[in-house]
Amino acid sequence: MLEKTTFALRGHILHTPTPRAIVCMPESYLVCEEGKTAGVFTELPERFKGIPVEDCGDRLVIPGLVDLHLHAPQYSFRALGMDLELLDWLNTHTFPEEAKYADPAYAGRAYRIFADDLAVSPTTRAAVFGTIHRPATELLMDLIEETGVRALVGKVNMDRNSPDILREESAAASLEDTARWISETKGKYRNVAPILTPRFTPSCTDELMEGLGKLQRETGLPVQSHLSENFSEIAWVKELCPWSGCYGGAYDRFGLFGGDAPTIMAHCVHSTGEEIDLMQARGVFIAHCAQSNTNLASGVAPVRAYLDRGMKVGLGTDIAGGFSLSVFRAMADAVQASKLRWRLLDDSLRPLTVPEAFYLGTKGGGEFFGKVGSFEEGYEFDAVVLDDSGFPHPQALTPVERLERILYLDDGRCVRGKYVAGARVR
Repeated sequence: MLEKTTFALRGHILHTPTPRAIVCMPESYLVCEEGKTAGVFTELPERFKGIPVEDCGDRLVIPGLVDLHLHAPQYSFRALGMDLELLDWLNTHTFPEEAKYADPAYAGRAYRIFADDLAVSPTTRAAVFGTIHRPATELLMDLIEETGVRALVGKVNMDRNSPDILREESAAASLEDTARWISETKGKYRNVAPILTPRFTPSCTDELMEGLGKLQRETGLPVQSHLSENFSEIAWVKELCPWSGCYGGAYDRFGLFGGDAPTIMAHCVHSTGEEIDLMQARGVFIAHCAQSNTNLASGVAPVRAYLDRGMKVGLGTDIAGGFSLSVFRAMADAVQASKLRWRLLDDSLRPLTVPEAFYLGTKGGGEFFGKVGSFEEGYEFDAVVLDDSGFPHPQALTPVERLERILYLDDGRCVRGKYVAGARVR
């Protein structure tokens, strides 16, 4: 017998089961059965006759968007300091702002703004950095839980090379606080779960990294961090970890680089051949953050090379290195940046296409969360209903053409419905 959670959306259904093309089924039925996609049909099959149907009319229905990398405490200063490179930007803007989250009242005000904007966005899954502060990070998790968005949220670890106001007392203190945070939050929420979050190698001693590796093996939690974003950062890691053949090896030595520890590494702009081979062997997910890499003058990641090798790649907005919370904007930026890389740096790597960028922002990143980001049978039912009538055009466009325009034109006004694992959250 069908449960109440079985229903259908009728509209123009679009998704990317593969990066090669956007599959479009106009005026079709997308069926949700117990939180999972049962299929897309031109007519409802007999077994689904009589289920509730929401007629979306001429609107587009797409998978929910996936943001593999963002910093919630940085949302308050997005669009500031964009004339600086990474390390100067961290010291001038990021670290002083993140230190303010020691004050729960400030954290509550700032995180409420972030959560409210996340709630109305087309994002349905996200991997999120908090700060070193356990109470503030738990508050962030509480607020994201209310949005209905499925998120992995990390209490950041930092015990070296950080200002006094944003450095944990010791590796032991950091690990103790992290273990307490995990015990207080793991299994507490329906939508939110913890993820281990060493900020990056320069801010974490070997002792801390070793302890986090042990904690990962004990808890089975996933991991997120940064990798090979900026030339100065890479040189710094080489000084700090002369024993490692590449930046990624500084994580791998401690069991924090894929394999049995599902891992997201943001950026990977300047990864060496050795590092790329290691990422592929370990199944590390790459969070491509084109807007941030442009703003902080880091460079352009060779995403085409990663895709051609069959590596795991998604998109990140990287608030506040990126100034926009829109994964649509991240898709457009990824295409544009790849064109510049092709034209100016390496004409052997073809630019990304719109279908490929859309894939990265849905199924590509969604794979980190399981069967997410597509309308294939058995995938979790994450869906967004889009109304592009605010972008009039003098002639009729196909649904695929309309979706392409949304990637470039959406300013947050298109979302008319949002579902996460079958539950309507907007």
